[in-house]
Amino acid sequence: MKKLFFIAAMAALSLGAQAQEKLYLSTYNGTNLAKYDGKVCNVTVNRYTFTGWNTVALPFSMSEQELNDVFGSDCRLERLFSAEDNDMNGITLNFIDCKQSGLEANTPYMLYYTGEAGNKKIVKQAEVAQGLATLTFTTQSGEKVTMEGAQTQTDGQGLYGVLARDNSEVRFVSVGEENTTGFYATRCYIRLSSGTSKLLTANHLGYGEATSINAIARQDELVDVYNMAGAKVASQIRPADVNQLRPAIYIVKGQKILVK
Repeated sequence: MKKLFFIAAMAALSLGAQAQEKLYLSTYNGTNLAKYDGKVCNVTVNRYTFTGWNTVALPFSMSEQELNDVFGSDCRLERLFSAEDNDMNGITLNFIDCKQSGLEANTPYMLYYTGEAGNKKIVKQAEVAQGLATLTFTTQSGEKVTMEGAQTQTDGQGLYGVLARDNSEVRFVSVGEENTTGFYATRCYIRLSSGTSKLLTANHLGYGEATSINAIARQDELVDVYNMAGAKVASQIRPADVNQLRPAIYIVKGQKILVK
């Protein structure tokens, strides 16, 4: 029994020692996370946050409550879930409200903050994960749209970002054409595979605003499917086939359908 107690005590001490390792995450030049990867650390982050829309990608997770504690209960967290060609020869970026699921490590997000601009301090014990924060989707024309988090200060040439002076809406503009410092660590940008200049617009889907096809149609029912612009993309198909469509928001029987 004493031996078992000793082993348990040593294990607890080992975990405690591991959790005592401190990580001060740089949100400007970035931090080499190699020696922290997979470890539980006492993490401190001072992240400058503008009033309005910001981008964020962190190497650890945060719960909804933790997000509320740092950024306020009226903050919003959105994740890119699809990209579509639109009628303006541009691309529509579809974002979905995901704050209830919390912020996942190494995932790029849009964060809406209503408070006064300034440093917001995150202090928590968390498991640190080294890795790229990327989400990639392909439009109907084959353009690959990647949203990625910057791990170090990144040159903005050929990339799209949300400018602090114009962030009341999610407006991704070509940063290379602006006199900017590029992207600091923990911020996010959009990259297009073609490298061509296109107008990027954002569409926001609120929590619970869309449903699944199975909630509104019988399995043997045939339905017509429309995109958000009102153009028909499929005629008289079954619900199972709707779920095989490219990830996007569709209109079926007058309701918004989310295909992931």
